[in-house]
Amino acid sequence: MNRAAMLERLRASISAQQPWDILVIGGGATGAGIAVDAASRGFQVLLLEREDFGKGTSSRSTKLVHGGVRYLEQGNVPLVMEALRERGLLRRNAPHLVHDMGFLIPNYRWWETPFFGIGMKVYDLLAGRYGFDGSKVLSRAQALTLLPTLDQAGLRGGVLYHDGQFDDARLLIQLMETAADAGATVLNYAPVVALHKNNAGTMDGASAIDTETGECFDIKAKIVINATGVFTDQLRRLADSSASSLVSPSQGIHLVLPRAFLPGATALMVPHTSDGRVLFAIPWHEHIVVGTTDTPIDQPSYEPRPLEQEIDFVLQTAGEYLTRPPTRTDVLSVFVGIRPLVKAAGPKSKKTAALSRDHTLHIDPSGLLTIVGGKWTTYRHMAEDAVNHAIPLGKLPQRSCTTRSLPIHGFHPHPEQLGSLAVYGADAAPLRALAEARPELAQQLHPELPYLAAEVVWAARMEMARTLEDVLARRTRALFLNARAALQMAPEVASLLAQELGRDDAWIHRQGAEFQTLAAHYTLASSSSAAAQSLAAAERLA
Repeated sequence: MNRAAMLERLRASISAQQPWDILVIGGGATGAGIAVDAASRGFQVLLLEREDFGKGTSSRSTKLVHGGVRYLEQGNVPLVMEALRERGLLRRNAPHLVHDMGFLIPNYRWWETPFFGIGMKVYDLLAGRYGFDGSKVLSRAQALTLLPTLDQAGLRGGVLYHDGQFDDARLLIQLMETAADAGATVLNYAPVVALHKNNAGTMDGASAIDTETGECFDIKAKIVINATGVFTDQLRRLADSSASSLVSPSQGIHLVLPRAFLPGATALMVPHTSDGRVLFAIPWHEHIVVGTTDTPIDQPSYEPRPLEQEIDFVLQTAGEYLTRPPTRTDVLSVFVGIRPLVKAAGPKSKKTAALSRDHTLHIDPSGLLTIVGGKWTTYRHMAEDAVNHAIPLGKLPQRSCTTRSLPIHGFHPHPEQLGSLAVYGADAAPLRALAEARPELAQQLHPELPYLAAEVVWAARMEMARTLEDVLARRTRALFLNARAALQMAPEVASLLAQELGRDDAWIHRQGAEFQTLAAHYTLASSSSAAAQSLAAAERLA
């Protein structure tokens, strides 16, 4: 997947004056899923993303592929069944990225064991043939064997159930590669600046810009799909300034802690928090991700900031269940995502936790097809639904969806054999060969993180990484796991990236300054400590 080649495909289509079958705007989970679905049906597909793939919500999830235990409690059985089915399909199609993980619900009251035990058995039954390992009721001793750092005071036992875990940004990149393998053209850093209509008032294309060169493209398409997530309403208003809002944005934060807080292979699930959600503490890439919150916000942004009350809430809630309560100084990174929740049709609710997590399709008078809502687990079904609606709207030939059994790029049946490069799946072998051919690329970039210099080169050559942030936040997960370590890696990564992209020292300096500012928002360090860290990083990048 090479960006220069993608640009050439786009230029060729414009020169030939051939309209695309489907233009997808938005390079997150939903857009990527649509590109995969449509291209695998044989349609000519162009996907445009304003920033980098997954810059927004799709790289900032709780890292779960799940049916939604909370939705079961709310009585939304159809959504749970759909998600459980999709969970099973995703594990089958991408075993190198999705794996089974045990989740322990600790029980401190007499009624919790039967209540959650029965609930998890229902969860197992709803999954049917797509199920993971079955749930179990555990004694106090068994619970502590799995989670030795669990608070023991008043502990009666627990219920163990199973769900899926994944790396969201890595899956997204490999979905883009799957789409490209099927013939789609996908392009990051290509914002759509205008939407076009024909004389009948029907949407028939868009104007976009390559932000690296300033080159402009006038694109024709038979159908345009808006898959921009939290920015859905902004795009709709390019076509109709009076369009009403569909999205009610809500942000959720995650704190990343050292592995010692949860040293086993089992995750912790707190079933009831003070804000009506559940809280997870999950082993992920040898760290612990704790979250999340549900806070209504007025406007979406690409870099939302955690609120002090959200940080305090997560730390306090996690501390109630662990022998050593985490503090702000323990936090290695904090990241924030915004959910594109569909607005309630009835009276406004102050609690976004009560809004639907299902997806919605909306067709504007111009024929612009918008898909919004949903979650990572159901991205494939959302894409299928969108393309099924796009076919008659764009007067395209009827073709059946193939993604239920379509392997995702990198598919590898035995990822446990791939070591630290397991998330690359089948790409691990050529990546390792790259490192062996150039010994300097086999070096680890930081002692606290597993990433190799070869991964930077691979990201630039094969995965369309264009900036320091692309590499450290989404091609690797360094910024999300340990912000200070990411800052310390930045000088070497910037140098490697500049060599691959043909950039000069001035570019390295600009990238370093921008990343320094970005990384400061991922740490909870005191201002003086953060300033010292930033100064040291700046000196290395200068």
